Amino acid sequence: MMKELKDKLFALCIFRNLLEDQVLDALFSHIKHPSVVSYAEFVSLLYAANGGDLGEYVKELCLNSENAYVKTIGAKKSIPSYMRDAVEAELDVLQEVSALDKETLCAPLKYNGFLPDFTTTKLRLKDIYLHRAENIGKYGYGIYAKYRMFCVDENGCIVPVLHPDKTELCDLVDYEQERRIVMDNTQALLAGKPAANILLTGDAGTGKSSTVKAVANALWGEGLRIIEMRKDQLRSIPKVLDELSSNPLKFVLFIDDLSFPADDDNFNALKAVLEGSVTAKSSNVVIYATSNRRHIIKETFSDREGDDVHRNDTMQELVSLSERFGIHITFSKPNKQTFLNIVHHLAKEHGIDMPTDELDLLAERFALERGGRSARLARQFIDGLLAR
Repeated sequence: MMKELKDKLFALCIFRNLLEDQVLDALFSHIKHPSVVSYAEFVSLLYAANGGDLGEYVKELCLNSENAYVKTIGAKKSIPSYMRDAVEAELDVLQEVSALDKETLCAPLKYNGFLPDFTTTKLRLKDIYLHRAENIGKYGYGIYAKYRMFCVDENGCIVPVLHPDKTELCDLVDYEQERRIVMDNTQALLAGKPAANILLTGDAGTGKSSTVKAVANALWGEGLRIIEMRKDQLRSIPKVLDELSSNPLKFVLFIDDLSFPADDDNFNALKAVLEGSVTAKSSNVVIYATSNRRHIIKETFSDREGDDVHRNDTMQELVSLSERFGIHITFSKPNKQTFLNIVHHLAKEHGIDMPTDELDLLAERFALERGGRSARLARQFIDGLLAR
């Protein structure tokens, strides 16, 4: 049985990249040359990977595999019959691998001492995988199947955020109308309908970034992923869009705290994308940006007076970028009642038992000492109470 399974593994095609996985490589090495050392090495790596469940580990590898089969489906191309046959046959092989146990793997060993055990979840791997493939627009593949939030590294490559912001819509108080606009637009994107780029402006700490991330968390199970970019990485947008254009999922490119000096080259890079240049068009991607500035460009009085012969044209250029977002949402600084509503919600959420009058008095004092009210200050106030 072990020799036959070894030959089947060597014949993998669609899932051949799984042979490079550290855990499965150790397992395959043991199957080829069984020994106490190779068995212990495999189990040690499996423990480190997911606590020792071989079935679950093989399943996750299959579901996250970025192979020719899922790429073809993701690109909405027809699947050749020979490729489908290969996938189904290889899933049967991987089902055998996922069902291996200690007794089978240790049978060839002439050793009576202790050897560590592991478990394996019994599952119908083929059914699970083919269901995910048929609904690839909801689940995705590769790193996009495993993670929900991403960023762009120094080389312009998309990399997963291992510990993403977990803000949920239920964590946010008031601003329901503003959040509804973001939610409706994002749901239109997921439905394949025209969706606009959104600019969220307003005072610091009013919940602009939290709104975007909460919407992304709410809709990731429907096929939404969020990729955060810094404003100094905007020249990488065409490269990012090229990578995402054939992906079956939908994406939000998120730019937080957007503002430019008037002579910043990144200004023109973003402007070209928002205008819909040839390299920028992608029906599965929208851009959501936040800014504390209404017109994004850091404008000075010298810009207004300047020595430019066409001063009006220059000023129009400074405000043109914000006008290229299809939707503009303003998050106003909360008034006293809104601020206290947020405080009450957070206090209840964290189990703070304090008379309302006393809580309000302390919260107002905290806000006034810091020059104003905001959702961020409300959270800082509650954190301070919890730290006492």
